Amino acid sequence: MTTVEQRKTGGATGTAKTFDSLNPATDEVVGTHPVHSADDVDNAVVRARAAAVWWADLDFSGRADVLARWKGVITRRAGQLAEVVHAETGKPHSDAMLEIVLAIDHLAWAAKNARKVLGPQRRAAGLLMSNQAATVEYQPFGVVGVIGPWNYPVYTPMGSIAYALAAGNAVVFKPSEYTPGVGKWLADTFAEVVPEHPVFQLITGFGETGAALCRAGVGKIAFTGSPGTGKKIMAACADTLTPVVIEGGGKDVLLVDSDADVEAAADAAVWGGMANAGQTCTGTERVYVHEKVYDEFVATVVDKAKALRPGFDGEASYGPATMPKQLAIIKRHIDDALRRGGRALLGGKDAVGERYVQPTVLVDVPEDSVAVREETFGPTLVIAKVRDMDEAIAKSNDSTYALASAVFAKKRGMELARRIRSGMTSVNSVISFAAIPSLPFGGSGDSGFGRIHGPEGLREFGRAKAIARQRFRPPMLLTTFSRTAKTDARVAKLITLLHGKRS
Repeated sequence: MTTVEQRKTGGATGTAKTFDSLNPATDEVVGTHPVHSADDVDNAVVRARAAAVWWADLDFSGRADVLARWKGVITRRAGQLAEVVHAETGKPHSDAMLEIVLAIDHLAWAAKNARKVLGPQRRAAGLLMSNQAATVEYQPFGVVGVIGPWNYPVYTPMGSIAYALAAGNAVVFKPSEYTPGVGKWLADTFAEVVPEHPVFQLITGFGETGAALCRAGVGKIAFTGSPGTGKKIMAACADTLTPVVIEGGGKDVLLVDSDADVEAAADAAVWGGMANAGQTCTGTERVYVHEKVYDEFVATVVDKAKALRPGFDGEASYGPATMPKQLAIIKRHIDDALRRGGRALLGGKDAVGERYVQPTVLVDVPEDSVAVREETFGPTLVIAKVRDMDEAIAKSNDSTYALASAVFAKKRGMELARRIRSGMTSVNSVISFAAIPSLPFGGSGDSGFGRIHGPEGLREFGRAKAIARQRFRPPMLLTTFSRTAKTDARVAKLITLLHGKRS
C-alpha cells in the first residue's frame, strides 16, 4: 500500500491516529507516526512561542554556538540520516549523502553570517535629518512554520529551518507525509542539543495538519511543493495575514550554444534531468540546442542516458518514484508527446513501470504539449533544435515557471544567463547555485516567490526594524506644530538647491 489515501488507514495508539511511512521500492513499513490534529498543532505553536523568547535572548553568538553543536551531531551521524532518507525516498545512499552535506554547509553559513546580515546596520540619514542616527536591524518573527517536500527531505527544508533558527525564530516543522522519519530525525537530534526548550518541534500528518499550521498564528510560513498546494497555503494564511515564502517547482531549461563544450553539456543535461529519478525542482526538463551542435548533442545524451539503471540496490543510478501518483503524470506527459508527433530516442511509451521510470529522451515534441508546459518530475528530457540563441531565449521564457536554468556557452554564457527569466542560472554547469550558501534560492510565477539561502534567505525570516535616534537638536525643527513659515521657506530653498537642477 503506497498511496496517500491508503497510508491514512494506518493504525492507532489509543485514540490518536497514526500513519505508516513506506519504502517506495518495497512497500515495507519504515516507521509509524502520529497524525497531528489542529489542537496538537496549536499546542506546538504555543510551546514554540515560549521557547522563541529564550532562543531570541541568546543573541547571535549564543544561537551560533547551539547551531554549531547541532551541525556537529548531523555531521558525525550523517550515515544514519542517509539511511533514513534512502529508506523513505528510495534514492541511492550517495545522493542522500550529497543533500545532507549541502544542508550542513548551509547550516554553517547561516549560523556564521546571521549577525552580519541581520544585526544593526547604520544608514545615511540625509541632509534634512542629519541630526539623526539611522539604523536598521532584523528582528525574529517569533515562530516560523516550515512545510517541507519529500524529494530532498533534508536539504530543502533545512534551507528554511537553519536560516529561521539563525535569525532567532523557533520552528515548527511539518515534513511531507512521505518522509516523516527524516523530519523526526532532524527534530530529535536538535532536541539532544537543546533538551530544555522546544525551539524546534515536529508535527506530522497530511494536508489537514499543514493547513492547521497555516492557521495557528505563526509569524511566517515557508513552503516547498507544487503551485496548486502553494495556492492553498496562501489561502489558509490569508485569514490571519500570515506572510509566506513559497517555492512551487519549475520547468527548468538548459541552453546549449554553438560554441559549447558538447560533451560537458550532455553530461550535465543527463545528470540534471535524471538524477534523483528526475524528482528535482531545479532539475533539467527542457533543452534548447543550437542547430550546429544539435545532432552531436542528442547522440551524446542518448549514449550517456543508456548507461543509467534505476533500482534500489547500491549500484543503481537512481531510485523509484517516491510519490506513486507521480508515475501517472510522467506517463501522461510521455504519451501526449508521442501522440503529438514527438519521438522517443530512449524510453518512451513503456518507460513507466510500477515503481521505476526508465531514462527517456524525447525530440520533436510540440511546444504546447504538456511535456513542455507542465512540470514532469521524472527522468525525462525534451530536447529541441533552435536556429540561434534568440529563439532559445524566447522559448525558454515562454513558461509559467521561472525557477532555475542553465547555459552552456563559451562566449555568451553570462549574457544568455541574464536574459533567461529565472531566479537562478548556472553557466557551464547545472544546479551549482544550490551548493553556494551565499546565493539566494527561489523563483517567480508558478515557481513561487520569496527567497531562502544567502543574505536574502536570512532576511526572509526577520522583520525589518528601522530606528532613528536624535543625536542633537536640529537646526530646523520640522516635526512640530510650532514650525514657522521661515523654516518652511528654508526647507523649500534647500530642496530646490539639492534636487531642482535641470537635467
